[in-house]
Amino acid sequence: MISSAKGDADRASLAARLADGPKVFAPAESERRLNDWLSDLTPEQSGAIGTLIAEFPPVRAILLGIAEASPYLFDLMRSDPDRMLRLFRGEPEGRLARLIAEISEAAEAGDEAEAMRQLRAAKAEAALLIALCDIGGLWPVMQITAGLTDIAVAAVRSALRFLSRQETERGRLQPPDIDRPEDGSGLVVLAMGKMGAGELNYSSDIDLIVFFDLAAPTLAPGIEPQPFFVRLTQSLARMLQQRTGDGYVFRVDLRLRPDPASTQVAVSTAAALDYYEREGRTWERAAMIKARPCAGDRTAGETMIAEISPFVWRKHLDFAALADVHDMKRQMQTFRGQSGIAVEGHNVKIGRGGIREIEFFAQTQQLIAGGRHPELRVRPTLDALNILASSNWITHQARDELTAAYLFLRKVEHRIQMVADEQSHVLPAETEAMERFARFLGFDDRASFAAELLAHLDCVQGHYSRLFEGDPAGTANLPAVDYSAGPDDVPVLDHLVKLGFEQPRMVAATIRHWIAGGYRALKVEATRTAFEAFVPALIDGLARAEEPDSAVMAFDRFLQALQRGGRLISLLGQNRDLVALVALVLGAAPRLADMLARRPQIMDGLIDPRFFGAMPDRQELSARLAATLEEANSYEEFLDRLRLFGQESLFLIGTRILSGTVSARQAGHVFADVAEGIVDTVHGLVKDQFADQYGRIAGQETAILAMGKLGSREMTASSDLDLILLYDFDSEHPDSDGARPLQGAQYFARFTQRLISAFTTRTNYGVLYEVDMRLRPSGRAGPVASHIDSFADYQDHEAWTWEHMALTRARVISSSPEFRTRIERVIRNVLTRRRDAGLIASDVAEMRRAIALEKGEQDIWDLKHAAGGMVDIDFIAQYLQLVHAADKPDILSVNTQQALDNAQRLGVLSLPDGEVLRSAARLYHDLTQILRLCVSDKFKSETAGDDLLPVMARAGDAPDFSALEARVRDTQEDVRGVFLRLMEGRS
Repeated sequence: MISSAKGDADRASLAARLADGPKVFAPAESERRLNDWLSDLTPEQSGAIGTLIAEFPPVRAILLGIAEASPYLFDLMRSDPDRMLRLFRGEPEGRLARLIAEISEAAEAGDEAEAMRQLRAAKAEAALLIALCDIGGLWPVMQITAGLTDIAVAAVRSALRFLSRQETERGRLQPPDIDRPEDGSGLVVLAMGKMGAGELNYSSDIDLIVFFDLAAPTLAPGIEPQPFFVRLTQSLARMLQQRTGDGYVFRVDLRLRPDPASTQVAVSTAAALDYYEREGRTWERAAMIKARPCAGDRTAGETMIAEISPFVWRKHLDFAALADVHDMKRQMQTFRGQSGIAVEGHNVKIGRGGIREIEFFAQTQQLIAGGRHPELRVRPTLDALNILASSNWITHQARDELTAAYLFLRKVEHRIQMVADEQSHVLPAETEAMERFARFLGFDDRASFAAELLAHLDCVQGHYSRLFEGDPAGTANLPAVDYSAGPDDVPVLDHLVKLGFEQPRMVAATIRHWIAGGYRALKVEATRTAFEAFVPALIDGLARAEEPDSAVMAFDRFLQALQRGGRLISLLGQNRDLVALVALVLGAAPRLADMLARRPQIMDGLIDPRFFGAMPDRQELSARLAATLEEANSYEEFLDRLRLFGQESLFLIGTRILSGTVSARQAGHVFADVAEGIVDTVHGLVKDQFADQYGRIAGQETAILAMGKLGSREMTASSDLDLILLYDFDSEHPDSDGARPLQGAQYFARFTQRLISAFTTRTNYGVLYEVDMRLRPSGRAGPVASHIDSFADYQDHEAWTWEHMALTRARVISSSPEFRTRIERVIRNVLTRRRDAGLIASDVAEMRRAIALEKGEQDIWDLKHAAGGMVDIDFIAQYLQLVHAADKPDILSVNTQQALDNAQRLGVLSLPDGEVLRSAARLYHDLTQILRLCVSDKFKSETAGDDLLPVMARAGDAPDFSALEARVRDTQEDVRGVFLRLMEGRS
């Protein structure tokens, strides 16, 4: 009987029920990694795992797949092999229920440290269990999301109950039931987004909104509600998201609350209801569809949901929501390519055909009709699709296809997040990494995965587009205005004034001139007709620019400069998204708008199908550059073509940034690749031309060393080139062999000046790059070029700490392989020198204070110099490299984020600090890319246009600008805290 029971248990175990598993890309390497781990275990542990593998062969496939593709899960297994064995041998549903119970029991812990430990231990085991059930094919996607949500809800309830019990013991709360102190408290915790819908993803943040009743029935006399509940909410977030040696539970996002830039983390119910009634926006209505009370006073929570209901669900069919929700999607991704998209680097959440389009497809129709049809008021996305189909709002085919796509994309999303436990939705950017990922997902290779992925994406995109079709030019909701009437027509002027134009007569006259065919590009009737069709949408878009009148004038210059605009104007007239993109560029990004007006031919790149695919790599950029320069017949034409190539590349990358189809990190790399290709090309050209004039010196070598943002591959649209030129030659034969010989140092000084001139001389196509050589030895006082030996000696004996900090970003970008190796050896020797950590910290802190005095640090939108801004992060990364590279040379990296990753992996940066700094660096880079494109002076939110603020909110992954501002403030405070702890020892 006992044997029979054991047999039933074995058959119910996770290992026995494995139905699926990953494949490996590099079997030998995966076997080595797995065997290395097994050899480190006790004989009992390794024997038990061997027995498990022998009895259930799919276990081996899962272990190999995780060893190859998921550092996060591999670490979870290695950190506690007995836990892993327990999960494989156990019945997974029962174990998950027990873990949820353990999380709930943490509320009764003796102190906060123990409660946090229990929460983290249970979450880590749940994360491994759920991943194994997903990878092994035991649980379908929605059972995975439900399990993750149940863990999150239990954690929030447990942490809040623990804190409430503490407050009860301190006499600040007087609940009727001490075991459930949250009951009757008036404190409402709403789960939003995927948590509210029971659809949490594998490494998701949890979005919460916290409300409280000003009456606060269970607060002790004399305790003020707002500071009490704000402090309680802050403690709740800290208990869940603070990283300790045991990890973290969930990252908590509280920025979906009303006006987060101006409100505390807990908002009174009265203030919230007043806000939603007066100012609530469509995205907040859509967010509230999924809102669910998850912790705190449940009765008050349900009451709050009922009171918000009229704001969410309108009495009449609300077709205006269709345009609003579509605008929300366009803020995330203004322009979607019409051809197929590249698989590599695709964002399965917000990219074309992604999860967000399925969610918006459902939510839009819920908002339109949910007021009159209560059956549509459901939280889960698939439930909404089911009801929409059964109520004939959509076809059953659309329901089935969108459901299949949703389940597939959610599975892909989970597997992406299992790699490193990051809230990422982006597929690998490199082909080899994609091959590895496809196998981790269970496919035979990248091709088979790509075929299924693209089929789903195209299907979703088709359904989403059809939902919003019928107004391709974007004019249906615009007032009927006869723009051809000109500046004397009162309705036209009134309309332009309402749109926000300060010079309506000028604008009206300009538009009439366009419509009348006043420019060469508009002389052809067909072109002019196509142009007229999208003028209303164009004017509406330009009216929301930072400077609407200036944007109109920029478009006027653009039209005036067009010589043959038929193909381009026809394309604009037929494509709403391209109209929106042009309006966005002209309205939000003066730098790009000016380039487009002066050089309209750079827009050709937008029509090139390659624009919509993966960003070009260095090899492809070099090939394009070579093709551009191939037919240059003179040095001057060569420079002109270089500049045109640089400007077109900048414009295309900038447009991709604005439209949200490329990440800031990708953009920084491609900006750097463009600059490197141009620098290398100019270096070669000038070297040959200079040799024709002055000859060569025996044994001569020249190398260009990139510093700053080019060195770290974090460039923006406005980055200068920080360069150092190093040289060497045969000192026994220092004279060049040309008709006009030069000697040694003079030769290379003049060569460097010629090189700088090639970049900075203004031609018909402007300036290529501004070049800054102040980071060379001795700065402005030193020679423009440095001998390799002099450079090494200076770095060894004379350089200041700040110069060694700058050297952490030094990268050779143009040189012979041999000379490159010599230079890199010099740099590495300098950076791996043993240093006094206290002295370096003091130098870094002093430099930071000096920069603050010179540049100021109070403006939060000066993302570089603000207290807790990018300078703080850069300095921390550089400090850590200088003080630890002697013992841990693997910490070195020219890239700030990679250096921080290395520091955390090597144990010299704590997990909590690393999380703060890496997240902040990503946010600052995302926003800086936008600001460098769109703002020529200091950014001021109060004067920024309606186009720019949504673009920034999207770049910062915030629902609106207020939430973004709150995130920036919080982030800068956290970063400054880390800086002060590391440099000045402040706690």
